[in-house]
Amino acid sequence: MLTPPERINAIQEIASRLSKEDWPLIDLILKQFSLPWSEVWNEDKKSYIIEMVSDAPGETLAQLAAHIGYDIAYERSVVEPDFWEVGHFRLFACHLAEKKDYATRLQLELNSFHISTFVAHKDITPTRKWQEEIELALNTADALVALLNPGFHVSFWTDQEVGFVMGRGVLAVAIRLGEEPYGFISRLQAFQGEGKTEKELAREIFQAFLKNKQTRRRMAHALLSRFEDSYSFADAKGNMSLLEEIDYWESQFEERIRKAVESNSQIRESFGVSRRAESLIRKWTKAD
Repeated sequence: MLTPPERINAIQEIASRLSKEDWPLIDLILKQFSLPWSEVWNEDKKSYIIEMVSDAPGETLAQLAAHIGYDIAYERSVVEPDFWEVGHFRLFACHLAEKKDYATRLQLELNSFHISTFVAHKDITPTRKWQEEIELALNTADALVALLNPGFHVSFWTDQEVGFVMGRGVLAVAIRLGEEPYGFISRLQAFQGEGKTEKELAREIFQAFLKNKQTRRRMAHALLSRFEDSYSFADAKGNMSLLEEIDYWESQFEERIRKAVESNSQIRESFGVSRRAESLIRKWTKAD
C-alpha cells in the first residue's frame, strides 16, 4: 500500500507529465485506467488530472505512473480492510473509549446515508494488533469525525488520529459534545452536538460531505452505488431521494443511472423513480 508521501509524489508526477498531452488523450488514458473524467472543466489540465486521480487505488496510481514513465516502488498490500462496507463512503470516528456507545449509535444513523463508520473499540477484531488496525483505517478513510467529549485532549490517541488524517489531506470535522475545538482541531468544520439526536447529527454530517469539495465526489459515488443496489420499491425511492441531493456529477453517472433503471426491476417498477432519474440526468447534462 502506498504511503501518503508516495501517493502525493505519484499524483504530482502524473499530473505534471500527463498535462502535456492534448485533452482527448488525457481523457482516453483516464478511461483506460477506469478513472473518472469529465466533459466539462473550467480550470487547467494539471488541476483536472489531480482531481480525477486523487482517489485512485494505490495499484492504479502505480500502473498509471509506470505508463507515463515514472517508476515508483509499490508493493500491493495483502491486507484488505474488512471493516468498511463495500461501496460506502468511509468515515473514521475519533472518540474516547468510554464514549463507544454514543459513537456506535451515530454509526448506525450514518449508515442510512451509505456512510460506513469505523468505531475503533467496536470494529477491531480482537486477534489483530490494535495499532495496525487503527493505522489501516486511518490510511483508507475518506474523512474523519472527531467526537469532542470532555477529556478528548487528554487521550494519548485522539490528537494523533486527527493529525494523521489531516496530514493525508483528508477532510476532518468535529462535533462539540462538551469540549471546544483546540489547536489544529479548531480549524475544522464543527457541529454542535449537544441537544441533538444522533439522527440529526448524521444528517448534518451527510450534508457537509455532499457539499465539501474534498468529499463530494466520493459521497456521490457512494450514493450512486446504493441506488444501483436498491432491493425494494421503497428502498429505490429512498435511494433516489438521496441521489437527488448530490452536488457533483461525472459523465459516467448518466450511463450508470440508466443501466440501473433498466437492469434493476425494483428501480424500474418503483412508481415515479424512472421519471425522477431522467430528471436528474437532465439537470446535470442540460449544459451540454
